[in-house]
Amino acid sequence: MKRYAAHEFLETQEALRSKHAEIEQHGLFAEMAQDPQLKNMIISHQQLIMNGYQQGLNLLMGKGVNVGVMPQLPQMRTTEQTMVGLQQPQMPPPNPQPTRLSDMTISTLMLNCHKAGSAVGMLRAGECVDPQIRQYHVNGANLCQQLAYETWQYMNAKGYYQAPQLADHTMNTMINAYQQQPPQPQQPLLF
Repeated sequence: MKRYAAHEFLETQEALRSKHAEIEQHGLFAEMAQDPQLKNMIISHQQLIMNGYQQGLNLLMGKGVNVGVMPQLPQMRTTEQTMVGLQQPQMPPPNPQPTRLSDMTISTLMLNCHKAGSAVGMLRAGECVDPQIRQYHVNGANLCQQLAYETWQYMNAKGYYQAPQLADHTMNTMINAYQQQPPQPQQPLLF
C-alpha cells in the first residue's frame, strides 16, 4: 500500500465522503425532478460523480489510476441563449413544508453543491504533496465548476437564475479607472 501524508489522505477521505453523499443526493433529485431535461442532466452529473468516487477509491487502493486526463462533459442540449440582464424576475415564496422539491430548488441545490465542490476541491489540492492525489483533487474541482456552469445554464434558460448587468456607463467608469502598465525595459538575463 502506498504511503500518503496524513493531511492529504484525510482530505481525500473527506472528498470520498462528499462524493458518496452527492451520489445519493443526485439520486433523490432525479426522482423528484419534473423536467425531463433536468432529470437527464442530474443522471449525467450523478454518473460523473460516481466515476470520480470510484477513481478516488482506486487511487487510494493503489490500483493504478490515470488522473492526468480530465473526463469530457457531454454538450448541454439547450437551444435557448444565455440571458444577461434581468427580464422581470420573480421568485416564489419558499415552501417550509414541501413533500417534493421544485425543479428550481433542485437545480439551486445542485448549483450550490457544485460551486462549493469546486472551491473545496482546489483547497484540498493545495494541501497535497503526492502528484496523483493532488491532480485527483484538481480534476474534481474542475469537474465541479463545469457541472456548476452547466447547471447555471439550465437555470438561466428556465429563468430561475438571471445574471444582472451593470449599466454601460458604470462598467466604462470602472474599466477606465485602471491604468495601462508602462512598458518595462528589457532586463539582461544573468547566467
